Amino acid sequence: MSLSSSAAGVLALLGERGETLAVAESLTGGLVAAELTSVPGASKSFLGSVTAYATGLKRDLLGVDGALLAECGAVHPEVAAQMAAGVRARMEAAWGIATTGVAGPDPQDGQPVGTVFVAVAGPRGTRKVARLRLNGDRSEIRRESVRSVLELLAGELSGKERAQDTEQNGGN
Repeated sequence: MSLSSSAAGVLALLGERGETLAVAESLTGGLVAAELTSVPGASKSFLGSVTAYATGLKRDLLGVDGALLAECGAVHPEVAAQMAAGVRARMEAAWGIATTGVAGPDPQDGQPVGTVFVAVAGPRGTRKVARLRLNGDRSEIRRESVRSVLELLAGELSGKERAQDTEQNGGN
């Protein structure tokens, strides 16, 4: 599925439900928001995004636990989950999604290039994190991260799951 069709599909599902979306991005640096806003009518469901590239912004803007960041670094499944929940709360959206990881060229926080976590936080306590091990150059890793977070959200919105690479971190 192409990125534009993934974004359009997510926005259509949100529109059908009358729900909104907010995005927190790190390694994708605004690419998720760019894909969403490339779809005509995105403003009906997409509220906005925070590109929290610096670790301190994850803590200060998105409410990620500072002790977690200090102990584990920014490339961690719980960081992704807290980013998604934090942007959802800050923007008062029904759904929040987040990306954090290592696009390269160098490892970060003890994690190899291609380690990515994407997360969804939603109503009724919905909380999902997927761990990705991606190959390719920096651009390919970032694009695949965008596709993966949109697919994770689409799965939650439509009731489908990608069980083979989804870590359950909380309940529905």
